[in-house]
Amino acid sequence: MLRGVSLLTGPARRSPLWLPVAVFVLLLAADQALKTWALTHLTPGQPPVVAVPGLLEWVLTFNTGAAWSMFSGSATPLALGRLVVGLAILGYLLWRPQPAFLAVVLGMISAGAVGNAIDGLRLGRVTDMIHAPPLSAVTNAIGQGGFPIFNIADSCVVVGTVLLVIGTFVADRPKRAL
Repeated sequence: MLRGVSLLTGPARRSPLWLPVAVFVLLLAADQALKTWALTHLTPGQPPVVAVPGLLEWVLTFNTGAAWSMFSGSATPLALGRLVVGLAILGYLLWRPQPAFLAVVLGMISAGAVGNAIDGLRLGRVTDMIHAPPLSAVTNAIGQGGFPIFNIADSCVVVGTVLLVIGTFVADRPKRAL
């Protein structure tokens, strides 16, 4: 809770309808713009291009499956599923406005699902280009190999889901006596 107000249920007032739409449009546009840039400026199989030394590199790869290449070769069915889920979440937010926190988090998840669906339907694969060496250092240290190369849409789904889980735990905490 934040000052006695649940992040998920919030006050009686719901967020304006434009909020999840704005989050969705901005994140989807950023995802598609970065994917277009990567397809134009990077070449698969080439060494990483350092963006922020030690933190961020650009490496063009493609994925025909889901996270960590699960379900490889299933780009079209996964894309259709992502599209349905992403648009259903956005539709729900328009039909039943939610508190701002939930509207933003679900807008993020929706944008991520649709962003990767566009790639799957248009290209038959998802374009990935973000490599974070610190994440690979962690996964290598625990014996799981390098962290997968990802994109903005992937980040939207993961960060949105993590925030949703955190928000759920915060909302479920008992109120403290003042």
